Amino acid sequence: MADDESAYQALIATDSDGNARWAFGTGFHDPLAGIDTSVPAGVDGDDLAAYCLMLGDDALVMSHRITEWCTHAPEIEAELALANIALDLLGQARMLLARAGHADATGRDEDQYAFFRADHEFRNVRLTEIVNGDFGHTMARLLVFAAWRLELCTRLRDSADPVLAAIAGKAVNELRYHRDYAAGWVVRLGDGTDHSHERMCDGLAAVWPLVDELFDAHPIERRLMNAGVAVDPAGVRDAFDAVMRNVLDAARLEVPDVAPLAMVSGRSGRDGAHTEALGYLVAELQSVARQHPGATW
Repeated sequence: MADDESAYQALIATDSDGNARWAFGTGFHDPLAGIDTSVPAGVDGDDLAAYCLMLGDDALVMSHRITEWCTHAPEIEAELALANIALDLLGQARMLLARAGHADATGRDEDQYAFFRADHEFRNVRLTEIVNGDFGHTMARLLVFAAWRLELCTRLRDSADPVLAAIAGKAVNELRYHRDYAAGWVVRLGDGTDHSHERMCDGLAAVWPLVDELFDAHPIERRLMNAGVAVDPAGVRDAFDAVMRNVLDAARLEVPDVAPLAMVSGRSGRDGAHTEALGYLVAELQSVARQHPGATW
């Protein structure tokens, strides 16, 4: 990376053939090629890698769930929108998993992280892994996820790790669209017919037990917060609640009165303690790569 080029400019630049470097394209092996990926002074590389895996796994697993709507969405416009949202999240996942491989000095690429870890090695929040349910359920989950992740990434633009800050800067515009798209559907369904209103209530009730986990800081996050790298998830709760309040008021919906989903022996998704649903998702996600390791097409 040139001395006068920021990490963000490097990520959105084009290569010698005029192709964008950002992760949606193909034909490259390392989405961070040519970017200074050294770990900032005073930052533990293993902690940085683990944090990038948390954020990357969130995006990867959520992307996989959203792609399950392909050919099943209620209308063609929704199908195209969901496919593009899934691609956005996949792009974020690629960058974050690649950053993890550089930070921990293992040299692992995003494919190795995505396809050759066991489900208990994934560090995503449990919100992302539960089965889709109906369309109202998916829109409730997408709204919660995007509103939370947007607040995180907005603050991560000031991270002491310039690569992580650049990835967050690129993600903000995408996540703003994801949040607004989901909010539009939640209002449309919640303030629609009696039946659609009931389905949205059911979707929120299914999702809400997983909300509190989003704002519980992991010890790795706390250490990186002290280094100026990570964001305190508890610090974005007020902004998240304000967004949810505005959307739910417009949709004639209320925050469900449900208990949080219990952790497993005090362990969360960040610790590798997941619901049964993740095992099936990972098996499907990894099936081709494990049957044909090293294959290309």
